[in-house]
Amino acid sequence: MPVSALHVARTGLEAQDARMRVIANNLANIGTTGFKRDRANFATLAYQDARVAGQRSTNETAYAIGLNLGTGVAVQGTSRIETQGTLNTTGNVFDLALDGNGYFEVEMPDGTTAYTRAGNFTLSAEGQLVTAQGFAVQPAIQVPEGAQSITVAPDGSVSAVLAGEADPVEIGQLTVTSFTNPAGLQAMGDNFLRATGASGDAEQGVAGENGRGNIRQGMLEASNVNVVEELVEMIEAQRAYEINSKMVSAVDEMLRNANQTL
Repeated sequence: MPVSALHVARTGLEAQDARMRVIANNLANIGTTGFKRDRANFATLAYQDARVAGQRSTNETAYAIGLNLGTGVAVQGTSRIETQGTLNTTGNVFDLALDGNGYFEVEMPDGTTAYTRAGNFTLSAEGQLVTAQGFAVQPAIQVPEGAQSITVAPDGSVSAVLAGEADPVEIGQLTVTSFTNPAGLQAMGDNFLRATGASGDAEQGVAGENGRGNIRQGMLEASNVNVVEELVEMIEAQRAYEINSKMVSAVDEMLRNANQTL
């Protein structure tokens, strides 16, 4: 059954609406710590072959070109852009940023593991390093009561000056988790991601080794959303939506004239 131009234009409207939703989400999260912008990807729908190139036109000749009619466009997926965000100094000893690739590992309330770039951590009432939601950072870092001058080295080693001591001692070791395909991680909300079959297995290691980023204490990674780029994308999506809308109106008018004439 032939697909009308109305259907093709409708797929264009739906695709640009989805693109606009992705852009809106990027702009909404421009101030979100460690946020990575998304990009909508599109793909053509199946083509209808009215005539295939090379098909016999007569007993002696064949068509040099085919007659292929497209049926529209669909959203193929969204890609997370993993470029580094700006590192902003906060001065908070429990604010940690990753300068390079990798993620902090967090234990969720249900026992599963999640990953995040947002290092705005704090201490629980028991002295454990946790996220803003109260979820424990892994490996667990327990800060003894009365500890002072807490320092997190670029390689993730955590040290502090304990009560009654003059020299700092190491109280834990933070690791950085990397993935073969970080774009395959699934967003969960609250700045958390979970591993999938597409992301590959989680590989924990020391910060700064094997391509993992270093840990910067007293800093937070800002969103990598660029307002100017998003506004340009928004204008392009808006214009494309308007063009597809005009196509719907034009085809509707053509069909109305055909009905009145015939």
